Amino acid sequence: MTSATADKTVIRVGHSPDSDDAFMFYALTHDKIDTCGLRFVHQLEDIQTLNDRARHGELEVSAVSIHAFAHLADKYALLASGSSMGDKYGPKVITTKPDLTLDDIRAGKVKVAIPGMLTTAYLAFRLCFGEKAPVEVVPFDQIIDRVLDGTYDAGVIIHEGQLYYPDKGLRQLVDLGFWWYETTGLPLPLGGNVVRKDLGPEAVDTIGRLLKESIVYALENRQEALDYALTYARDLDPALADKFVGMYVNEWTVDYGPIGRKAVQTLLDRAAEAGLIPHRVDVQFVG
Repeated sequence: MTSATADKTVIRVGHSPDSDDAFMFYALTHDKIDTCGLRFVHQLEDIQTLNDRARHGELEVSAVSIHAFAHLADKYALLASGSSMGDKYGPKVITTKPDLTLDDIRAGKVKVAIPGMLTTAYLAFRLCFGEKAPVEVVPFDQIIDRVLDGTYDAGVIIHEGQLYYPDKGLRQLVDLGFWWYETTGLPLPLGGNVVRKDLGPEAVDTIGRLLKESIVYALENRQEALDYALTYARDLDPALADKFVGMYVNEWTVDYGPIGRKAVQTLLDRAAEAGLIPHRVDVQFVG
């Protein structure tokens, strides 16, 4: 539940400890905009943990995987702002093995590290490769190391690792965002921001408006917000961090728009048809 601190209602905001989320929420958490009597407080967790917490309705606002949203639409509304959209790019399946093929994965011949069962990266992986490949959940920031040391034959990487994996001697088997675009002609909706419905329509609308204002502020004051976001870049080269933020905080993030909305519905419809989520979700956007 919310609580009052210093005459402001505290809204706990869950997001990943990475540069694009920090960039997005910078204005909200640093009083750069009028927050209408609300105080937004960071709750930093990896995306798998955020997905799990959202299933229990723990946080008022949270970044979640679009895959996870199919499991928590009863508790949360999907905000129209805050998407992370892979426009012909996205999570990558990587390996060190020179002879490993996509067919080897489809045949279930290799073990693959994934960043979480409710991540959109895993959903896209299953839509691309089917059900045979054995997978194990590994913290997202350890997958590259576990593939390098041979614990896993391949891994699905998200966040900034998508940019520097070649420097580690890894090769890409498939870019799931590009595969999705080739399959559907749509961007791959990876993550979004949700707000708990029990806060009431007025609070939901206010939070949605403030989140959009925060994103617009960051885009209009890019260097200021980027300097802050770099503190979450896990020692990534500033130029790469800037590129990563640009990949996932852009016009799609301000608002999904008609194409982004279609992409979300298409992804979850295909997941339902494949039996990868419990039932079809009629996605509604708020804010």
